[in-house]
Amino acid sequence: MKLDPNDTRPPYKQVETILRAAILTREYEPGEKLPSGQQLAQRYGVARMTVQQAIRALREEGLVVSRTGSGVYVRERTERPVGLRPHVERAFAAERVAIDFFGFTGETLRGALQEPLDKVRAGRLTPRSVTIRCLVPDSTVPWSLPCDPDTGRDVPAFRDRHAKMTSGHIDAIRDNLAELDRLGLLDEATCTVRVQDNSPLFKLYLLNEREAFFGFYPPEPRSHRIDGKTYKVLDLMGKDTVLFHHEANDDADSLGTQYVRECSRWFGAMWDRVGRDAP
Repeated sequence: MKLDPNDTRPPYKQVETILRAAILTREYEPGEKLPSGQQLAQRYGVARMTVQQAIRALREEGLVVSRTGSGVYVRERTERPVGLRPHVERAFAAERVAIDFFGFTGETLRGALQEPLDKVRAGRLTPRSVTIRCLVPDSTVPWSLPCDPDTGRDVPAFRDRHAKMTSGHIDAIRDNLAELDRLGLLDEATCTVRVQDNSPLFKLYLLNEREAFFGFYPPEPRSHRIDGKTYKVLDLMGKDTVLFHHEANDDADSLGTQYVRECSRWFGAMWDRVGRDAP
């Protein structure tokens, strides 16, 4: 089951295509665990990192879910929820790119930005400016959620973990933008973060004030190992969230146009009136 040497696509794209077809044709049933990364690497004659790239793309599409310490599973729903990445890439076709994010860590945003930024680096996409605004919860103040599932109390260790995760994802986005700026590929590149005190029960992405993506964070009990200690947490899970997509058009009264307009107004108000500079 080696890859086709005459296929001009990168190996991870070929693996991604094969696995996607296997999932959609029910070769792998909903809820079924995929072979391990090592097994897939041996099957297709590629490096494990190549398999990881393919799995990441399928996860961003919503076809698979990763469970810490357990493996990768086919999502129970395989009706192809909206994938963010293709729309982010399309947004980069504009001269000025503007992305707003409201939610938790920004992990999905980082993943969705990776390929478009790579294409800017390769000269295949040529925006002149990229402006990203991220509004995330302040991890220095107690949260109502996530919390201890038994007592409902805030879990400071989990907030510290969240802060590190958020910093890692946001810093990676900033580093990529800074590199493109240094290379002279962008006239302007900014990624600004503000914080607010409320636990976000949903995630929101706005692309160029033309598209909005909305998804819920369902609370689910989880166990997290933090600094050698196991914590039970009623966590807000976002990786598997189905994103609902709305797009503005030339009709000012259309549902899509009104939805995007009101989401933009809401985000602007939260950013200006509730958000504050990150500590």
